Amino acid sequence: MNSITELDSIQLNFSPGDLLFLNLALALIMYGVALDLRFEDFKYLAKNPKSFFLGVFSQFILLPFLTWVLVLVISPPPSVALGMFLVAACPGGNVSNFLSNFAKGNTALSVSLTGFSSILSIISTPLNFALWASFYAPTANLLQEIQLDYKDAFFTVALILGIPLILGILTHQKLPLFAEKAAKILKPISLVIFSAFIILAFAGNFDLFLTYISLIFLWVLAHNFIALGSGFLTGKVFGLPLADVKTLTIETGIQNSGLGLVLIFTYFNGLGGMAIITAFWGIWHLISGMAIASIWKNKE
Repeated sequence: MNSITELDSIQLNFSPGDLLFLNLALALIMYGVALDLRFEDFKYLAKNPKSFFLGVFSQFILLPFLTWVLVLVISPPPSVALGMFLVAACPGGNVSNFLSNFAKGNTALSVSLTGFSSILSIISTPLNFALWASFYAPTANLLQEIQLDYKDAFFTVALILGIPLILGILTHQKLPLFAEKAAKILKPISLVIFSAFIILAFAGNFDLFLTYISLIFLWVLAHNFIALGSGFLTGKVFGLPLADVKTLTIETGIQNSGLGLVLIFTYFNGLGGMAIITAFWGIWHLISGMAIASIWKNKE
């Protein structure tokens, strides 16, 4: 069997046209998410500050910290660790609102947190990624070799998350009937788009994916378990209602791995360990999220 350390030197093949498609697909997904958002939704956060701030804490502080602890424990190759740090630094995924509603969680809180975290991620994703990666010597050294331009990373996140979100909110404000109909179409196809996203990323590298996926399967499992546990324990420890606990669990456990893949193929040349662990996260968090939502949907 090939050594897992080879992932640090492998780069996945990806054409400029493929990357353009991924950027457009992710922007479309975020626009669909934002069609459910209104400026008034952010007032909900002001009226319910406890659940909101705990959601931000769980996603942007606790999860990256616990990811760093996990990396110290399992000592993965630097490229794999970079992928884990990047996933932890991404905002909530586009299906978290659907799963929270399906689980009979606090949908208003979920929608508000998704919108706020996506906007905040324009700044927080590059900063969180750089901060926690610098605390682990192998990833800090790898980042020095790559010489990532963080200003460009800020711009990319703003372009594919910030602009679609703003356009979606404005569409809801100005054309509410159109937004309602469009959201019903875009929501179900979001899963299809994301699946195509993953398939496209690995269509020309499937043999590589099969070679290494068994080696990192348990790492993704552990990382996603920590993410879900971060939201669950935060809600429980601070005595939130069950509906809010459900939402915090799902919001923290469903990360925007699509954004992670765009950044990996744009700034890291498809670095093997980063790409494989991020892509598999994108598959697995849908499975774990749906499983938890299915269990919770009948628990009031």
